[in-house]
Amino acid sequence: MTKVPKLVYDFSKLSGRIVEKYGKQAAFAVALGISERSLSLKLNNERYFKPNEISRAIELLDLLPTDIPDYFFTVVVQENKLSEGATDEVD
Repeated sequence: MTKVPKLVYDFSKLSGRIVEKYGKQAAFAVALGISERSLSLKLNNERYFKPNEISRAIELLDLLPTDIPDYFFTVVVQENKLSEGATDEVD
């Protein structure tokens, strides 16, 4: 198996929009239908957003489908070193 770097996404734009529209992440999590803990894990790159959550989020945040890459798939550019455990295995 080959180890590849785990993608780390920058959710700062998404977090800002959540606060702008909902005031707190907890209120947005309720509207999205997930727990506050689950949302926190996703925003901290511990879990991935599911496609249906992304679709629902853009509706709740008054975004367009064309905004999805900017809010959900902006990759954090990292230097050429891998931190321990920051890899995904692929076959």
